[in-house]
Amino acid sequence: MQLEAVLSECRPAFSQERVYRRASNLLLSALGCLGRHTVTGMLATAGHQFVDWSAAYRVFAEGRVDQERLWAVLRRIVGEELGDKRPFFAAMDDTLLGRTGRKVSGASWRRDAQGPPFQTNLVWGQRFVQVSALLPESAGASRARAIPVDLQHCPGARRPSARALPEEWAQYREQRHALSLSAQGAARLAALRASLDSQPENCARRLVVAVDGGYTNSTVLRRLPAQTTLIGRIRKDARLCAPPCAGATGGRPRVYGAPVATPGALLSDDSEPWQEVRAWAAGRVHTFQVKTVAPVRWRGAGGQDLRLLVIRPLHYRLCRGSKLLYRQPGFLVCTDPAMPLDELLQTYIWRWEAEVAFREEKTLLGMGQAQVRTARAVEALPAFIATAYSCLHLAARRAGLQQDVLVRPRWQRSKPGGRCSTSQLISLLRSELWRRACQRGFGGFAYPTPQSREPQNTPFHPFHACVYAHQ
Repeated sequence: MQLEAVLSECRPAFSQERVYRRASNLLLSALGCLGRHTVTGMLATAGHQFVDWSAAYRVFAEGRVDQERLWAVLRRIVGEELGDKRPFFAAMDDTLLGRTGRKVSGASWRRDAQGPPFQTNLVWGQRFVQVSALLPESAGASRARAIPVDLQHCPGARRPSARALPEEWAQYREQRHALSLSAQGAARLAALRASLDSQPENCARRLVVAVDGGYTNSTVLRRLPAQTTLIGRIRKDARLCAPPCAGATGGRPRVYGAPVATPGALLSDDSEPWQEVRAWAAGRVHTFQVKTVAPVRWRGAGGQDLRLLVIRPLHYRLCRGSKLLYRQPGFLVCTDPAMPLDELLQTYIWRWEAEVAFREEKTLLGMGQAQVRTARAVEALPAFIATAYSCLHLAARRAGLQQDVLVRPRWQRSKPGGRCSTSQLISLLRSELWRRACQRGFGGFAYPTPQSREPQNTPFHPFHACVYAHQ
């Protein structure tokens, strides 16, 4: 399998050969697990529920996997798939993993992003920031797949009690800014750029990152590393300025020139013409109408020049003959004013793939379901699940499984040239693992307990997987 070839390239990230074998079995079991994706669920899927389970927990609780080296291998493979001249496209976003234990390291009350807009709900969970590489299928307007290449646990500062000393409150205020999402997001971009610079395949690539409005602020924009372009959303009432005039003299040098129209005013300004740009979105190539102004400056970005892009909302109908509806307009800024409009727009539309990756990691691979609470384990296990997701899609890319390969049921509409989904890839992997396991035969209701504590070569047992799923 191509998945085994990808895993073999990750061997240097493990401290010992037996740790690599055990982690590889757990990764395959995480992809093939039919029940809850806990550590015991992975062990039961692999047929190791009758042997000592503590070694599997120690893989995560004692830091026996060098996760940074794992991410570096995945970034190198993404660079090989991109080719020589293409930029390294990426998307950064944060997510919340709901927990129930009150003693889980890093868990706290957070705002529920899925709550209704008229009511702020709180959930108990952990906060993570993920950077996903965007791997296009072809040049130009095409689909892309989000490949997680970095996942960082980002707990906030712990609020002191009301009776705390003033020094404790001053320290808390410093930590609150240092541990904010924007500050940690800027740190992850700097770490990603440093990792790309250390690889011969990626050192010359330009890093293009798409973010949402939560990261389009001064904390991120003013800390961007070299050879990095950021594309983010901006408010429609943001106050923008033109660059200062070159002939101005006297006093200190000016950073901002005369004010220009806000993004919302530019949208409704009929004197500015619309430009047509083609980009892939929602299953096909659309023609978007945009307006752009460059160069402009924004107080949040300091003295660097930006490009403002206003996207006209697309119209659509829920069904044939229904009322014509419109989507919301988009307002973007880009730190590279010379970036082509089609590449700028397509990169930001690809950002949605990061949201798809979050959903599939949680629903299909059970990210956040593992019952661990120590500081190392709560950081290592979600990153391990994200690594399994990346390895699965990189192996599918190498195997050429980009198109829909399974015969869909009659009630599912099949589009020609549809993309092979993650659930289909998992089904293909399970069928391959089941085929290998069934060649051994079931041999009764339980496999004999192995005498050796070394992980077995067959990482998947269909009987135990089914029994565990129905418990």
